[in-house]
Amino acid sequence: MFTTCHEKQIQLKKIFDDCKTPDERYLKIMELGKKMPKLDPVFKIEANIVKGCQSTMYMRTYSENGKLFFQTDSDALISLGLAALLVYIYSGEIPETILKCPPKCLEELGISALLSPSRANGLYSIHLRMKQEALISLTNIKL
Repeated sequence: MFTTCHEKQIQLKKIFDDCKTPDERYLKIMELGKKMPKLDPVFKIEANIVKGCQSTMYMRTYSENGKLFFQTDSDALISLGLAALLVYIYSGEIPETILKCPPKCLEELGISALLSPSRANGLYSIHLRMKQEALISLTNIKL
C-alpha cells in the first residue's frame, strides 16, 4: 500500500545523496525551489494562501482521475524549496495516500533539524494543508 509515495520518498532521498553537510542540504532545498514552475497569478488569491508559513505561500490544489495535484509558489526561495519536497511526494497521489503516508524521508534527511522553528512550522503547515485538501476531496467524492 502507498507504493508510489514510498518510491517517491526513496527517489527524493537519492536527490540528496551528494549532500554531505547541512549547508549542502539547505542549498539543495533552495535549488529545488528554483526549479518549481511559477504559479499562474490567477491562482494567487487569499483562499490559496497557506496559513502558518513565515513567508507568503500559495498552494493550488486540483483533482484529475481521483488524484490530487499541487502547485505552489512563494516569495521566499527556501519556503518554495520546502514546498517542492512535499509536492514531489504527494502530487499525483490519491487522497488516502496523502492522509496515511507520512513524509518520513524528511526526518531521515534531517530536513527538520536544518530549519528554524518558523520554517519548520511552515513545512508542517504546507503538509497540513495538503491533508486538509485530501479530506475535502474524500468528502466530496463520498457525498
